[in-house]
Amino acid sequence: MTDSILSTFTASDGDNIALQEWPLPDDARPRGAVVLVHGLGEHAGRYDHVAQRLNSWGFAVRGYDQYGHGESGGPRGGLPNDDRLLVDLADVVDATRLRLPEGAPLILLGHSMGGLVAARFVALRRRPVDALVLSSPALDPGLSAVQKFLLAIVPNIAPNLRVGNGLDASYISHDPATVAAYRADPLVHDRICGRLAKFIADGGPAVVARAAQWTVPTLLMYAGADRLVNPAGSRAFAAAAPKAVVTSHCFEEHYHELFNELDREPVFAVLQQWLDARFAR
Repeated sequence: MTDSILSTFTASDGDNIALQEWPLPDDARPRGAVVLVHGLGEHAGRYDHVAQRLNSWGFAVRGYDQYGHGESGGPRGGLPNDDRLLVDLADVVDATRLRLPEGAPLILLGHSMGGLVAARFVALRRRPVDALVLSSPALDPGLSAVQKFLLAIVPNIAPNLRVGNGLDASYISHDPATVAAYRADPLVHDRICGRLAKFIADGGPAVVARAAQWTVPTLLMYAGADRLVNPAGSRAFAAAAPKAVVTSHCFEEHYHELFNELDREPVFAVLQQWLDARFAR
């Protein structure tokens, strides 16, 4: 197993972004690089087992803690402007490209809010990427009428007010050990500000609206029993997107964190098969 390497990356505005890298041996030419984009309230370190699998398949991996998360700068759950998460991802993609051998592909893998960030990044064509993997992306947050009303007001009058995000950790996975580790993790938080909530609420429908024009090869994996994001958003995206471009797979009995479920091997198998079909060993 490859030990991850922690470092600090300076964002374009001077804030610190915590990077976590899982490199291949020095004498190995990577099949490509995967950039991991984590979800709301968590951090890149929770994806060590995912990165280890990708390493074993020949991919170098880099993850980072998004603004206001993990060991990166910013108040927990804060967002200084609507564009910040996309700008940070662009910075990480640019830096990762510089380290890749010429012609090696770069793949984004985003989970939940990170899936939304990655998908929005691709939809807006912020940078060219070779492929996209989405795990339970937050394309439909499933807001109630009251929540929608509050989102129409709070971001305008108190965009930086941070409150509990309302996520119930018991529904991240059927694995009790995963839930317990999540709750005990000092780098996990439950904060969200009005601006970040609005980014999520508006971003999902915006991505779905562009699905018919999708051109980047994409693997969409989502949980049919998800109680943290509404799987209807993934279904709508899959239905509208070109079938030759977007491959979708619903794990009907799984909870939100597909890679952390008790029955996670079928998830890794789908990911490996999709990567093998597109990127030569």
